[in-house]
Amino acid sequence: MRASADNETTGDETPGDPGAGTSILRQPRAVWAVAFAAVIAFMGIGLVDPILPAISAELDASPAQSMLLFTSYLFITGGMMFFTSFLSSRIGAKTTLLIGLVLIVAFAALAGFSGSVDQIIGFRAGWGLGNALFISTALSTIVGAASGGAEKAIILYEAALGVGIATGPLLGGLLGGISWRGPFFGTAVLMAIGFIAIIVLLPGGMSSTGAAAEPIRLSATFRALARPGVAILGVSALLYNFGFFILLAYSPFPVEAAAAKLGMEDFGAMGLGYVFFGWGICVAITSVFGAPVLTKRMGRRRSLIVTLVALAVLLGVMSFLVESLTGIVVCIIVAGMLLGVLNTVFTESAMEVSDLPRPVASGTYSGVRFIGGAVAPIVAGAVSESISAGSPYLFGAGAVLLSVVVISLGWQALRRVDGHIDETPVDEAYALTGGDA
Repeated sequence: MRASADNETTGDETPGDPGAGTSILRQPRAVWAVAFAAVIAFMGIGLVDPILPAISAELDASPAQSMLLFTSYLFITGGMMFFTSFLSSRIGAKTTLLIGLVLIVAFAALAGFSGSVDQIIGFRAGWGLGNALFISTALSTIVGAASGGAEKAIILYEAALGVGIATGPLLGGLLGGISWRGPFFGTAVLMAIGFIAIIVLLPGGMSSTGAAAEPIRLSATFRALARPGVAILGVSALLYNFGFFILLAYSPFPVEAAAAKLGMEDFGAMGLGYVFFGWGICVAITSVFGAPVLTKRMGRRRSLIVTLVALAVLLGVMSFLVESLTGIVVCIIVAGMLLGVLNTVFTESAMEVSDLPRPVASGTYSGVRFIGGAVAPIVAGAVSESISAGSPYLFGAGAVLLSVVVISLGWQALRRVDGHIDETPVDEAYALTGGDA
């Protein structure tokens, strides 16, 4: 069962307080410290977007090779997230976060010194290891320490994601206009600042729920997948993330190609930075404001299905507009609005679909979904070279529609995400036998 320690505090207010009057902005300092570092960490996701074509050109790499920067990063991130709850429950959330930040700083700097695309791919894998330790622990820490209940905490976390994703491409474009190495060094500096913020503002010796650490078994995240609700939500999020990263990792190449056809040779990293800045702003806005409105009216399950169908349709449209600069840019920005809703609702659902301890729920869900993001660039590179420039978006649309099918088939197993707390026999058995541990 979820530990009662979730209700303990690391600041002046009681986290998990369901009081509706509590402002999302009234949070303990520890929460803001982690949120700030999370913004910088999420910059790393979109940071390389504007410089992918430049890396491809300057290091004599194909688009498919360049997109492997996402694959190595996300594959290691996803795989290691299955072990973060085990580690953080033993050494504490603060230590886990700091180790993650140190790794990100080191590997981001090494990527900046790289002399080949293969070296960058390798260093991005190390970066992903640090990201796994940080992101999963950050989510459970914010949920455990924030005031106003888990829902507001998740919105705050997703807002950090949106701001990071929005500013990452802009920073990547600004620094990438100087050199493709600039964004990597910039990230190293910013993460060093986040490291200092965590040291100063986050209390030491705390678990990711804000309480004294309770050891979590190494097998906990894997055993969690035996729960129908967790497994269904994880698979649907994996398929959704496939579509998400088709859009994020592949889109810079058709956008730059469309700009080149119009004679816009100076579009470059800065132009791509502006495009994905607009996209990220939409992600941030709908994460904070759109998702709560939609889920209040429709519930989480229906919100997921409606928004996933809309995203699949949009990706399908993009496959036909791939040679139109205006068309593809507008679609990318509009997609940000849908992705913001989906990120928040999926994350809220992951925290509510079972009574698992939050570090376990966060690690399991994040580990599965990032695998989808890791596979997407490999598929995008292969099908764009062998079929057509628009085909990756069709593959993304197909994966998103499969996500809708998975949620529809698992409708009853996801009842809990809409506030129905009656448990399936499997969930009851886990609760009674201590399967969460």
